[in-house]
Amino acid sequence: MKKYYFCLAETTGKDNEMAEKNIYIKNKKASFEYETLQTYTAGIVLTGTEIKSIRDGKANVTEAFCYFHNGELWCKGMHISEYSYGSYNNHTPDRERKLLLNRRELNKMVEKLKDKGITIIVLSMYLTQRGWAKVDIALARGKKQFDKREDMKERDAKRDMDRAKRRY
Repeated sequence: MKKYYFCLAETTGKDNEMAEKNIYIKNKKASFEYETLQTYTAGIVLTGTEIKSIRDGKANVTEAFCYFHNGELWCKGMHISEYSYGSYNNHTPDRERKLLLNRRELNKMVEKLKDKGITIIVLSMYLTQRGWAKVDIALARGKKQFDKREDMKERDAKRDMDRAKRRY
C-alpha cells in the first residue's frame, strides 16, 4: 500500500506578487462594432514564451476572431509580442492558437454559426489565479451604422445625466 505525503510550504514574496498582479487585456472595439449574443470562457494553448509575454501584458486582441477547422476552434489575429528574453525559442507573434472548450459547447456554437451574420469574436484575455490564460469569446452579430449612432446617443445622454446628478 502506497502512502502519499503532502508538504505545505509557505509562499514566497514572488508568489504573492504573482497572485496580486491581474492581467486583463480587453477588446474595446468589440462592444462598439458587435452585438454580443452569448459569451463563453475558453482555455488557450500557448507556448512558454507566449505566456511570459502575456504576464508582461504584451498582447493585443482587438483584431482577433475565431473559426472552426476540423471540429476544433482556432483563434486568428491575436497578437502576442515576442518575449524579450526568448532567444531562438521565441514564438511567432501572429500565429493561430487553439481554443479549448467542451465538445457540447463547440457543437452549440457550430449550430448557431449557421445563422446569417453570426461570427465569433474575442472579448478579453486574462490570467487565472493558477496562472492559466483564459479567453472570453462571444457569438456576435455586426452592428449597422445606425445601431452605432444610437449607442453613442445613449452613452452621451447617460454621461450628461451623471454630470447633472453630480452638480446637484
